[in-house]
Parts: sequence; C-alpha cells; structure tokens
Amino acid sequence: MFSSLLIANRGEIAARVMRTAKHLGLRTVAVYSDADAGAYHVRQADAAVHIGSAQAKDSYLVIEKIIEAAKRSGVEAIHPGYGFLSENVAFAEACEKAGLIFVGPPASAIKAMGLKDAAKALMEKAGVPVVPGYHGAEQDALFLEGEAQKIGYPVLIKAVAGGGGKGMRRVDEPASFATELKSAQREALAAFGDERVLIEKYVTRPRHIEIQVFADAHGNAVYLHERDCSLQRRHQKVIEEAPAPGMPEEMRRAMGEAAVAAVKAIGYRGAGTVEFIADGSNGLRADAFWFMEMNTRLQVEHPVTEAITGTDLVEWQLRVAAGERLPLAQKDIPLNGHAVEVRLYAEDPAKNFFPSTGKLTRLRLPEEEGIRADMGVEEGDEVSMFYDPMIGKIIAHGEDRTAALAKMRRFLLDTEVAGPRTNLAFLAEIMGHDPFREADIDTGYIDRHIAALVPVETLDAHVIGAALVGHFLARAEALAGDRRSPWVASDSWTLGGARSETLKLMLGDEVLSIRVTPEDQGWRFTHHGVEHLLAGAMNAQGEIVATVDGLRFKAGFVSVGCGFSVILRGATRDFTIPDPLDVDVATEGDTGALKSPMPGKIVAVMAEAGVHVKKGTGLVIMEAMKMEQTLAAAADGIIASVNVAPGDQVEAGAALVVFEVKKDEA
Repeated sequence: MFSSLLIANRGEIAARVMRTAKHLGLRTVAVYSDADAGAYHVRQADAAVHIGSAQAKDSYLVIEKIIEAAKRSGVEAIHPGYGFLSENVAFAEACEKAGLIFVGPPASAIKAMGLKDAAKALMEKAGVPVVPGYHGAEQDALFLEGEAQKIGYPVLIKAVAGGGGKGMRRVDEPASFATELKSAQREALAAFGDERVLIEKYVTRPRHIEIQVFADAHGNAVYLHERDCSLQRRHQKVIEEAPAPGMPEEMRRAMGEAAVAAVKAIGYRGAGTVEFIADGSNGLRADAFWFMEMNTRLQVEHPVTEAITGTDLVEWQLRVAAGERLPLAQKDIPLNGHAVEVRLYAEDPAKNFFPSTGKLTRLRLPEEEGIRADMGVEEGDEVSMFYDPMIGKIIAHGEDRTAALAKMRRFLLDTEVAGPRTNLAFLAEIMGHDPFREADIDTGYIDRHIAALVPVETLDAHVIGAALVGHFLARAEALAGDRRSPWVASDSWTLGGARSETLKLMLGDEVLSIRVTPEDQGWRFTHHGVEHLLAGAMNAQGEIVATVDGLRFKAGFVSVGCGFSVILRGATRDFTIPDPLDVDVATEGDTGALKSPMPGKIVAVMAEAGVHVKKGTGLVIMEAMKMEQTLAAAADGIIASVNVAPGDQVEAGAALVVFEVKKDEA
C-alpha cells in the first residue's frame, strides 16, 4: 500500500475519501481554489495546495495544476473522486506519465466507456442488451430529428460525453425537438467541452437501476448487487436505495452477470457502475432491462451499497490501486437489510428548485443509530455559487425498506438547516408519501407528484409561537432586561392596564401583524382571529422549547441580522423585522423587471423589446451552479427593454428584462 494520497476534488467526496485514507494510515493532501480556501475538505486534510481561482475551469479542471500539486506535496497516488476529472482520459494518462498511481480504471477503460455511443456499440458486441436509439457520429440537427422520428416519441437526447443529467432532455413531440436539441448541446458543451449527442427511445415507465461492479488487476470481477436510482429531477438523482424494491433474484443475477461481462470486455480495474434502464410497467423482469452507460468511477450513491454489503468501497479502491486482490469473491458478498440515501441540496423547491447560496447559519444533525451523514460543509461554512449545490448526503439503514424509510423521515424532520434555502422538507415529504412507501416508483415519480411533495409553507400557531418566543427572548437578552419589563417592549407602554403590542414580522413579501399580550407565565397572542396561550424558553442546545395551548414542542431558532429563522419539522422559515423608518418609495418611472435570482452566466435570450408576453413565458436562460435555469415572466406584460445578451455575466438582482408600466400604475 502506498503511504500518501492527494484527493483531486472538493466538498463531500473529498472529505469522505480522506476518512478512509486516514483509517488506513495514509497522509492526505487536499487541493483548493480561491473560493475553497477555508473549506471543510481543506480543514480535514493533513496538507493542502492552492490550485487557482474559483472557477472550476481555472482550478479543479486543470490537469497540469493537479499534477504539479501532487509533485509539490510528494504524494504517491491521486484519487479523483467523482465529477471534475474523474472520468477524464487525459488526466489518467497524465498521472501515469508523472509516475503517480491513479485510483481508478486504466485510461483505456475510461476511453472505452467515456463516450456513450462507442460504449453502447461495445456492449452490443459483448452481448449486453442496449436501449434502441441512434448512437452514430452524424450530428446534423435535421438528421437527428429524422432519427428521433424513426425511433418514435418520446425520445431522450443525451450528451455523448455526459453524466449527472447534464446535456440530457426528454422530448415528447417533434415540434419541440429542435429547441431541446440546442439546449442539450449547449449544456453539454459547457459541462464537458463536447456538444455531441445521441438519441434514445424513452421508456414510458422507466426504473433506473445500476449495478456496482469491482475488478482487480488479477482478473477478478464481482458485482455488489444493485441500487435503484429512479427518483430523479431533471435527470439528476435525488434519492437512491439498495436493493431495488421488487427486484426478483433472477433479474438481480442477470443484471449482475451482464455488468461483470461489460467490465471484463474492457479490461476494467477498480470501482465502476453499470447503469441500466428497466421497464417497470409490469413489474421488474429479467428480460426487460437495457444498458444505458457505465460510470468509470465511484458514484455519489455508493454508501447504500456499503450499508447492505458491510464494505468500504473507498478502501477497496485504494487496495486495488495498490495492486491487491479483491477482498471478497462473488459468493461471499452479503446483502443485509435495506438502505436509502437522500441528497441534501441548497435549493428552493418552492421556486422550481433554483439553487441557493449563502452562509449556513445552522447545520445540526441529530444522532441516531443506523444513520450516516456524509457532509461537505459544517455550520458556519459558505455554500458557493461556483460549484454543485449539494450540502451532503444522508444514508439510513434498516432491517427492511419500511424501517429504513421511517428512520430517514424521522431524522430529516429533526435536522436543522438555516441560511440558504434547502430541499430538506421536500425530502421528508417523499419519505412519508404513500406511493413511494409502496414502491410505486419510476423516473417520472417526482414530476408526477410534485404538487404533493413540495411543502406549502403554512404558518400555523406552532411556527408563530416559536417565532414569538425566540424573538422576545432575543430582544430581552440584547437589552439585558426582563422579558416582561416595559423597557424591552416596543409598544406604546403607559401606566396601568394590560400592556400589549402589535408585532410586525415579514415572511418573504408578506407582512404579519400579531397582537401579543404578556402573561405571568408567558404570552397570549392572536393569529388568524384565534387567541392562543404561549409559554417557552431556550434550552442549553439553543433550541426553543415552547408550549402552545398546552402542546409542548421544540424548534430551532437562529438570529441573523435584522431577523431570525425558525426551524420546525424540517422546514425553515426566515423572518425579518421591518424597520419602520425604512420606507420603500417607488419612483414615477419605476418599472417591473425580471431580475437575476443569483450570480450567473446568460446562455440564451428569448425576450424581445416591444413584444407582449404571457405569464410563464421563458425569457432568459442562465447558467448558475452548473445547471441551466429558464427564467420566466411573472405576469402578462409588454417588454420595454432587454438588458443582457448571451455570454454576459450578471450579478444577483440585476434587471435582465424590463417591462412597460401599465397606465393605471403610472
């Protein structure tokens, strides 16, 4: 075994690889960009090397800088993680040329599976079933449209060099093919430097099932069972589980043997994942699955396989890279219980899952047996605009699927996250959603049930009560006074009579006016015309312990600037306290505008001055945090001016498209 390792990645996967490397006694070296100088993975490493500016193309994607960092730090091996350079043939070759051990497959295997069209041809030759489609070299738009017509709609456009759902579009009818093709090519070029695509038949009730494979340099290859990754959004995995619900043993064996045949056909070494699409319309069957692609690296979802097999796949990677044999033979690989993984993202489900950035003012995970959390950040860290918005992964393992899902839901509801918006409550909703619990799943599940899965942020008496307790306690502490003292009140206090105040809070654009009266043991407040009794205090963990109308509960509370966040049942509400002197005066010439929700790059503009558009019409496509987002008109209106062009870099809040003022508003 080598003695030192550089991890050519960042965030959660870099930290995860370091944990195993340190367990094996290896010295670990991190690399970091300007944006990651104080990042979690840098703090976890034994040493760290700066490799460039915040943009990945100037740092994490520059092969020469990674190799130079390895030489400067004196390491013997490089682990690429996933994403970035993990499936880059030139990087694997550069490591070999520099005399460094690449913890991954040979460059020849990466090359064989790196291009989806060539990989499918190779799999067909090896006897592995392949999804019908066009995988040729011709890229003319009209030709591809013709091939889609031959295959029959719906079809899937996929980037030849792609992965992670980037450069992938589902097309249901001929009229939208040309637009979706351009979008897929543009995203593929930005993500992989290669705009080529292939066309596949879209299976109507598809289950995305993948097989974890492993091979060593001594001719041994095994499969470590399957993972079901069917719950996806925009072709990106959201929830993964192992084993696949409803998987017959005959099908598991058939898929596993096909996956092993695939890796043996290319002389593979190390960890890999062979991804299949299965027709779930009539249940899983051994004769209804097809090869999609192979990922020649460790997957984000590898922990669920580790949970059911009792293995450490990173340790397997390191040992195989050092020339050792596989630790287990096929017959010795167990399958124990069920595991489920969720990806915690900094994104806003209520705003079409738009990425969110900012400081994590709260990140607290409960301690629970059977739960593993692989996080890329800690409380107080910043979620940067430059990289993927994943905060981390949470994995639950139980004796069966029902136990694993129940354990996960409880954990999510007790988790506290504040700062950027997250999908925490969305994930908890999925765990409790009846069709999901009954395993009625396919890749269209989230889109089909989206209205039920995105929580409506209702303000019940418990949320209001926790907000009031936190606010009054924080105000009293700030003024070093008793919470019942007139000197810490913001009302018009006079001698005599019951003292009450109308507290104004803002939740988004909504102003809440809540009448509150102090009582001997708490407060009395009115919400939606109903009066409630409230008592509460702050415990040693900084949580609000409140009682509303006799029901006691706990909630997270974080003071931030001129406001605070309340975290209850996995949902975070961000309140601000309006400044009575801060009056928003609109000028006579003020107009409505479509504003950039965050910093990003403009990739396409569909808006045109003088044109009347309807609410929901896509006006601008911007790229932010590695994904394309379509920004649409919030209301009907006439466009007065367009302030951006493709290629422009914009800041958060920039007016991209300005609308004419209606006469009755002027």
